[in-house]
Amino acid sequence: MNPDYNVEFFRQFTLVMNALDNRAARNHVNRMCLAADIPLIESGTAGYLGQVTVIKKGVTECYECHPKPTQKTFPGCTIRNTPSEPIHCIVWAKYLFNQFGEEDADQEVSPDRADPEAAWEPAEAEARARASSEDGDIKRVSTKEWAKSTGYDPVKLFTKLFKDDIRYLLTMDKLWRKRKPPVPLDWNEIQNQGRENSSDQQNDSSFGLKDQQVLYVKSYARLFSKSVETLRAHLAEKGDGAELIWDKDDPSALDFVTSAANLRMHIFSMNMKSRFDIKSMAGNIIPAIATTNAVIAGLIVLEGLKILSGKIDQCRTIFLNKQPNPRKKLLVPCALDPPNPSCYVCASKPEVTVKLNVHKVTVLTLQDKIVKEKFNMVAPDVQIEDGKGTILISSEEVETEENNHRNLSEFGIRNGTRLQADDFLQDYTLLINVLHSEDLEKDVEFEVVGDAPEKVGPKPSEQTSKNITNGSDDGAQPSTSTAQDQDDVLIVDSDDEGPSSNTDDAESKNRKRKLDEAEHGGTKRIRTEQAEEQDDIIALD
Repeated sequence: MNPDYNVEFFRQFTLVMNALDNRAARNHVNRMCLAADIPLIESGTAGYLGQVTVIKKGVTECYECHPKPTQKTFPGCTIRNTPSEPIHCIVWAKYLFNQFGEEDADQEVSPDRADPEAAWEPAEAEARARASSEDGDIKRVSTKEWAKSTGYDPVKLFTKLFKDDIRYLLTMDKLWRKRKPPVPLDWNEIQNQGRENSSDQQNDSSFGLKDQQVLYVKSYARLFSKSVETLRAHLAEKGDGAELIWDKDDPSALDFVTSAANLRMHIFSMNMKSRFDIKSMAGNIIPAIATTNAVIAGLIVLEGLKILSGKIDQCRTIFLNKQPNPRKKLLVPCALDPPNPSCYVCASKPEVTVKLNVHKVTVLTLQDKIVKEKFNMVAPDVQIEDGKGTILISSEEVETEENNHRNLSEFGIRNGTRLQADDFLQDYTLLINVLHSEDLEKDVEFEVVGDAPEKVGPKPSEQTSKNITNGSDDGAQPSTSTAQDQDDVLIVDSDDEGPSSNTDDAESKNRKRKLDEAEHGGTKRIRTEQAEEQDDIIALD
């Protein structure tokens, strides 16, 4: 985060208008506006749906007052060994792209030999699936290390990923007792097969927009080769030690993910997807509709005029619906909600309780997964409230780097210990109460408990539903997302990238705002009489 855009930067404005496409950025701007005490107009669109709301410190709830659904994730063994849905292959392809970037053991794409479902003898497997030295001198090392050693040779990469690794998977007999086994691809066979007699003809048509066509396997193999060569050239241009970063708007990156994902879909007997659909899933987006954006932009300006006129009390949260509601209105205004007293962002003294095992959780986990990822801090300093002010984590990483791999218990942290986390860039302080527990579920490193937002349930008058996010319905449903068909669901916020982004997860429950509730006096959103008289509300009679 650029330190030039600090609290003082935000204080120079009278109001801030948000139209961002990811949750991390929205969280940051929300906190900066709270710290600077500047009104924020938050907005979002999802297909034909849209929302505009006003955030004012101490007057309304902030963007983080209520929980957002966490991004849907998939087990590593499903991604690497047994994909059953297109999104699994797209996530795998994004992991594969990251072999050109910073290495992450969690994003390894080779078969997972620790898969609990797999029952096989290593000696037997070795005999049945020897890696072909002619086809790339395959060795069981990290994909990134191996790819770099080949000079990112497209044919060798293709052979390892889509032939040798698949043959290796086939040796895990138990995986395929109730599943259709994958079919390895051979580079030479694909190049020699004719278009007219290929067996992979699936919606490959010269009609329609180019990005919405589904190609032949042969075409995707060539696209894979071409995109690898392009990415290799980009790496060379950046110099030694350079890394590439995934960007859905980078044509070569999208070509790579599209081709790799579709080749894997074909191997696992799934219908392949168009470039357009894969961009929607891989980038966790629902394609924008110009008219929706225009309406929301107009509403942002109207709310801004109220703030500039000193009439913030007249501001409303306004929902844009896909179809007219029973009162024949597309736009529905609702009274702004007051701050959530349990919010760990905008409360007068933000405080949260975290359950974890102090003997297992390291300082690095506390920093990366809890303070930064969970609580969205950018450059945190964490100290123990032990009367000595012991510094556990410093925003100057070198200062406390030696602490990273030590367990919290080594610093005297135990049940009831309080930690103070400060982010001076965000002008934000959070007190963290440590609740030691040895009974956490398997693979769960920590839980936020007590009055933390993710434990705040809906009010009695509310119902819960699948949340629609700005550009995301967990990444698994692109432009045909069922979320767009839920006309009465009007929560619009942002998801992060990733499969999904997102892609963006999305099975978490959240508050559901129904139009009829807003129109008929629901306790969560009470429509005021004055709202019906506002000239910026369009009614269709």
